[in-house]
Amino acid sequence: MADERKVLITDAPWGDVAIESAILKPHGVSVIAAPNGRESTLAEQASDVDAIATCWAKVTSAVINAAARCRHIARMGIGLDNIDVASATARGMLVTNVPDYCVEEVADHAMALLLASVRNVGFFHHRIKTGEYDLKAGAPMHRLSGRTLGLIGFGKTARAVFQRAKGFGLRVIAASASGNDYGTGCRMVSLDELLAESDLISIHAPLTPETRHLVNRGTLARCRRGVFLVNTSRGGLIDQSALQEALESGQVAGAGLDVFDPEPPDVSQPLLRNERVIATPHAAFVSEESLVELRERVARQIADVLEGRTPPHVVNGLRVGDGP
Repeated sequence: MADERKVLITDAPWGDVAIESAILKPHGVSVIAAPNGRESTLAEQASDVDAIATCWAKVTSAVINAAARCRHIARMGIGLDNIDVASATARGMLVTNVPDYCVEEVADHAMALLLASVRNVGFFHHRIKTGEYDLKAGAPMHRLSGRTLGLIGFGKTARAVFQRAKGFGLRVIAASASGNDYGTGCRMVSLDELLAESDLISIHAPLTPETRHLVNRGTLARCRRGVFLVNTSRGGLIDQSALQEALESGQVAGAGLDVFDPEPPDVSQPLLRNERVIATPHAAFVSEESLVELRERVARQIADVLEGRTPPHVVNGLRVGDGP
């Protein structure tokens, strides 16, 4: 049919598009799953679609310019660093995300990485699996209560980590651009103060040109010696070479990393072979419940736009009916 409406799913890490199809089919919308996330493939596939939904694949200006009919780009997640939002806005395309679907999961994962790092869980696990059973092989461990956790960023997820950390008796401080504690009572400090005072640091910031390599040789040098670092936000926030150097020197005692730059990373690199690093494959957002919620909410956002309604969580200030 010439007037058939189509949605392109650029990538589906969960393996199918059944949930999206079930919600969109009653609206007369067919769902197309891209065979791969390469720019050339997406540009070709997007030529006659009304909306694009992406998880991790990059929706570049080339893809956007090829999508002549497209009215909406939906990020299946929170961060927007894989979408050229400026190009989409110039073409009059709404860009949406789902900023609050996996707060509990990511906060739990950050705490899991933090606890596993501080208690030498990953280190001892690695040693035992390779044949060494030796309590003395591990670095000195300290009681968690009374230690200071610094949160870089203080959005919804960081605030959920704050609440969890209090249950472990941690003293929590945070640094953010706004300095807003959102009524939590968390002490807000500058980044320099956070680096100087924290025994543990968890990163909860967006990746932007300004925040790329926020954690670098300079910032790591200003940390307390023996600091533990956790990142569940974006890999590009950390200069991975600088982190490896800091681990080798003992400036950083351990790291828990769920995100990398690039992804997937080279798993043979020294950073990921370091037994002081606990690594997970960008899994912090995942639970059976969070994935269903994410997929349903994105599909409903798409349906809203196609039915002439402005959906929730438009990030580029446009409304349905706005032109380029």
